[in-house]
Amino acid sequence: MALKNNIDILGTAGLFLTALFSPCCFPLFAFAASAFGFGSFEIFGGWTMWIFQAMVLITIVGLFISYRKHRCTYPLLVAFPSGLLVLYSIHFSSSYNWAYFSYAGMFGLFIATIWNYRRNKLHGYCSTCKVIDGQTIELQSEITCPHCGHRKKEMMPVDACQYFYECEKCKQVLKPKQGDCCVFCSYGSVKCPPVQANKKCC
Repeated sequence: MALKNNIDILGTAGLFLTALFSPCCFPLFAFAASAFGFGSFEIFGGWTMWIFQAMVLITIVGLFISYRKHRCTYPLLVAFPSGLLVLYSIHFSSSYNWAYFSYAGMFGLFIATIWNYRRNKLHGYCSTCKVIDGQTIELQSEITCPHCGHRKKEMMPVDACQYFYECEKCKQVLKPKQGDCCVFCSYGSVKCPPVQANKKCC
């Protein structure tokens, strides 16, 4: 899976690592930090809260990038209130229990990240795929010439069917078989985008 589809995971991991290695600011993580020998050590010093907020922003940006591909709003619906809860705890909460608002926001972002990861896995993103009307469509197909057996990977047009294709080896011009709408449906490893999207052929 591409790195840009996992930015939220990096942000969430950074969020928890920042909290883990800042036990003075996040006492809930003090015990775990002590196990690593950081029980009384503030690794980020005065930058802790700035780094913490940056990780929240990275997580939400990553979730939004993924949303543009899988179009599932649920991770974002969890992430936005969680991010606002973290910001509220840092900037607006005057209560001694401000850290608990941060914990709630952190675990909300964690849940959103796991949810988003499952959606990405479900859609099986690849570099040659595109989401069309909520469906993931593979745009690359390996076409095999029936005359000479030559194979070549080609990118298929998204909104059209290709009726003719010239083999680069034997120079034969291929046409679709009877009942097929294009050469990719007849000789390709992947059907054309309209067929994948269960739409009428050209």
